[in-house]
Amino acid sequence: MKLIELESVRSTNDYVKENAGSLVSPSMVVARAQPAGRGQRGNSWESEPGANLTFSVFVRLHGFPARRQFAVSEAVALAVADTLGAFGVEAKVKWPNDIYVGDRKICGILIEHSLMGAELMHTIAGAGVNVNQKRFLSPAPNPVSMWQLLGRETQLAAVRDEMVRRLESAFSRIADEEGRQRVHKEFSGRLWRGDGKAYPFRDTATGEAFEASIAGIDPDGPLHLRLVDGSMRGYLFKQVEFIL
Repeated sequence: MKLIELESVRSTNDYVKENAGSLVSPSMVVARAQPAGRGQRGNSWESEPGANLTFSVFVRLHGFPARRQFAVSEAVALAVADTLGAFGVEAKVKWPNDIYVGDRKICGILIEHSLMGAELMHTIAGAGVNVNQKRFLSPAPNPVSMWQLLGRETQLAAVRDEMVRRLESAFSRIADEEGRQRVHKEFSGRLWRGDGKAYPFRDTATGEAFEASIAGIDPDGPLHLRLVDGSMRGYLFKQVEFIL
C-alpha cells in the first residue's frame, strides 16, 4: 500500500477524490491535521492535530459486484477493530460501521464508492481513530481515545503500520464471494449491542422510540431487529438510530 503523508488537508476523503485519477491502488493518505473531517450523516469529526490517526484509503477492487458493496464496509470496520485489538483495546462495530469501546465511540468511518454499471470502480474509505487525544471539547456525546483507555500514549506510526497491514488483508479477504461470506459472519459476530438483549432504538421517519434486539444483518447491509413482542422490523442505513 502506497503511503502519502500530509501535514494538513481539509479532508482526506476529499483529497483522494480530487486525485483519484493519479493514485495507485491501494493508497493510504494520512493527515496530521484534518479540519473538515466528516463522518456519516454529515457530522464533523473532532481531532486534535498530531494526536490521532486520520486517513483515507483508495482502492480499486477489480470485478467487485456493486450489490456486495457493504462487504467493503464490513472489511474496513473489522480491520480497524482488529488494529485496536492489537494494542489492547477491545472494540465492537456499531452498525453500520462506527467503532465502539463500551458505549463510547473511538473511530468513525466514512465509505464512498464510485460505481460503473454493476461493478465498483473504486472505493474511498476514510477513518479517524482517536489515539492520543486526552480531552474532547466538541458537543459529541461519547468520544473516547486509546490514551483514555490505556492511560498512556501509543505511537501513531505503529498504529498506522498495523492499520495498513490489516486493511491489505481485509481487501484480499473480500476478493471472492466465499471470502465475503466469511467476513460477513465475522462482522455479525462483532456487533456492538449484538448480544441478543433488547436496547432502545428510534425510527428516524416517525420518531418512534422502541426496544428491540439485533436479530441479524443482511449481506447487503439492512439491519433486522426483533421487538420485545416478537415482531420483526428491517431497516436500511439512516432509517433507524441507536439511543445511547
